[in-house]
Amino acid sequence: MLHRKIYQLFTDNREVSIYLRDQQRWIDKAKILSLEGDLVTIRYESDEDDEISAWEEMFRLDSVGSISCKIASVSRDNSELLIADDCPEVERLSHKNYSDQNDN
Repeated sequence: MLHRKIYQLFTDNREVSIYLRDQQRWIDKAKILSLEGDLVTIRYESDEDDEISAWEEMFRLDSVGSISCKIASVSRDNSELLIADDCPEVERLSHKNYSDQNDN
């Protein structure tokens, strides 16, 4: 199951966070470059001592303890958040349709 999930994230080119249980560490904001058999190759950047370094690592699939990805984010710069009334008319859910879905 984990292999399929990692493959799906790889094909979607999603940014992921991976926990390597044998090293007991998280790798944040990584891209999965390849998945060959039970070998996973990732690329990520680290920022230490005002220096940004790019890393590529290979590890075995059984080293992965957890993998997650961000599903949404909201910019902190923009204080004007869109609300339902700003949504285009064709994308709005009518109150009647929403009520019908909740009754089921």
